[in-house]
Amino acid sequence: MNRLLACLAAALLAMALAPARAEPPPIAAFFKQAAIREPRLSPSGRYLAVLAPGQNDRRWLAVIDLQTLGTPRIVGGFNDADVAGHAWVSDERLVFQISNAPDGSTQVAAPGLWAVDRDGTNTRQLIHNSNISYGRLSDRRLSARWFFAGVLPDGSGDVYVQRAPGNDRGERGSLLLARLDTRTGLSKNLSLGLPDGVISWRVDSRGEPRAALATHNGRGLTYLRNTAGEWTLWLDQDPYGGNELDPFWFGPDDQVLVTAPYQGYQALFRLDPATRQPEATPLVSTRGYDFKGVPVFDPDARRLLGLHLETDAPTTVWFDATMKAHQADIDAKLPGSVNIIDCQHCVNAQHLLVTALSDQLPPRYFLYTPADRRLQPLASPRADLRAADMGRRDVLRFQARDGLEIPVLVTHPAGNGKGPAPTVVLVHGGPNVRGTHWPWQREAQFLASRGYLVLEPEFRGSTGYGFKHFQAGWKQWGLTMQDDIADTLAWAVKQGWADPQRACIAGASYGGYAALMGAITQADLFKCAVNWVGVTDIGLLSSIAWSDLSETWERFGMKRLVADPDTDAAQMRATSPLVRAGEIKLPLLMAYGGEDRRVPLKHGTDLKSALRAEQPVQWVVYPEEGHGWFLSKTNEDFWGRVERFLGQHLAPKN
Repeated sequence: MNRLLACLAAALLAMALAPARAEPPPIAAFFKQAAIREPRLSPSGRYLAVLAPGQNDRRWLAVIDLQTLGTPRIVGGFNDADVAGHAWVSDERLVFQISNAPDGSTQVAAPGLWAVDRDGTNTRQLIHNSNISYGRLSDRRLSARWFFAGVLPDGSGDVYVQRAPGNDRGERGSLLLARLDTRTGLSKNLSLGLPDGVISWRVDSRGEPRAALATHNGRGLTYLRNTAGEWTLWLDQDPYGGNELDPFWFGPDDQVLVTAPYQGYQALFRLDPATRQPEATPLVSTRGYDFKGVPVFDPDARRLLGLHLETDAPTTVWFDATMKAHQADIDAKLPGSVNIIDCQHCVNAQHLLVTALSDQLPPRYFLYTPADRRLQPLASPRADLRAADMGRRDVLRFQARDGLEIPVLVTHPAGNGKGPAPTVVLVHGGPNVRGTHWPWQREAQFLASRGYLVLEPEFRGSTGYGFKHFQAGWKQWGLTMQDDIADTLAWAVKQGWADPQRACIAGASYGGYAALMGAITQADLFKCAVNWVGVTDIGLLSSIAWSDLSETWERFGMKRLVADPDTDAAQMRATSPLVRAGEIKLPLLMAYGGEDRRVPLKHGTDLKSALRAEQPVQWVVYPEEGHGWFLSKTNEDFWGRVERFLGQHLAPKN
């Protein structure tokens, strides 16, 4: 094994089973960038691309020939920017971007796009970037409003790119789709003949656009394209009606899969070509969860091999017998983890890339050779973090006070100490998203390593758990959504896990709003509250002109799901932390980003000014940050403040 492969070699499983350290891992270990990131196999499985250390501490793109195991070749890199977001176009060519790196070493306004051969030659910049220009410059480069959207599956060496609508708030025009030749820079518009308002696209297994999803006056419109290239309106739906169809995949021989309601949840169905309606029996249903998946299609075999999807944890449903056998063999070799196989031409691939997911370890990467069933470790991106230093994560459910079932992800304190533990109720943002996922999560595990029980409720209004659960949260900011948070803590106390006298509420964005409302209406339950980049007043979401929230969302989605300023003014005042700031008496830690356009700094400064003079509050602004922490130094500073703040007010036992 050569030098870079040796650098990539995983920390062995024995490391994960080592005894816990006397001291927990340092903050930086949880929030720093992994040494080796984003391994990607070429279509044949012969070559591996990784992001590896380059000059000036930058991330460069390297390619390894897995057949010869020769010297890794650096094929792309900058001295003042990090490479990120790479993808194979063919076995001979790759594309890559620069982006907001997790460690904060690069912050860019637009990711741009470059293409390069796997031997490092024939580099070409395809999309402008405001930070950097590199390669063969020509007026064929697309503007920075364009962005990479995927690789065409036809082996042509072309990619999909999309262009954001005209103005900053995305109200005019459509999301354009084009095909881009990575060698010439020439593009072909695939969006002709469609009306304004397109927000997403679906392409078929040959790479042809087949469906376009649009919005108009609060309605969701789906257009289908026939073999003659003509677009027709297929569906005109209420996007929040709970009965909507969504095209999922277009395969060969006019196979179409759609998601549609089934027994209260979205399931995957075949579409009847005669009626254009789902068949009676679903192809895949995931009771308790809405179906959300990624198809695994082999262009050589011309068939759908399986589906990557998520229920309580990520998993794969294989339809192909060979892939089922590979999965069973890999799972036997890697017990105790969820093992996701990644490949493009899977049936004939020389290697398969395996990502081993665990609740107590960051992702680990392996190469699997189908010919001899050999599994070879590639990398452990967090060699300084061990399972013994982490807490166990469990996905559970309980009944709220009104009988609604609430999913909750529980991260137990590291070491699984006996007796009730000091507790942090960590409220996710959104709020209309699925906020929790079982694999290792840095914030929760950081808190667990410090001795805290971490409760992450999927309160009503969260998505992914059926329409009933989603709809139950409409217009319930600060009301029954807040009750679900209190009920989560009460349930954990009843289990004997949470100490009711030592609990804090924390969260970002909507979670920050919930933390503030907890400090107002649930001060008998919590000893402190942590809010970062949190909403402080629902009205400010629409009244601040420089927010990046779209006008369509304000006119239709927000009025329906959150509150209508014209009809819900009294409720908005009653559920406004800003209006009720004088009622806050719990110790607060508040942090905001100076460049945040989703929840602008005014949310925080207005609330800070409205607090009582004697209110105990710790306040910090990170001028370079937006809606969430980007820089390593910010994460280290902020989570250090959180650790000290919780230690002061919850006094965890040793």
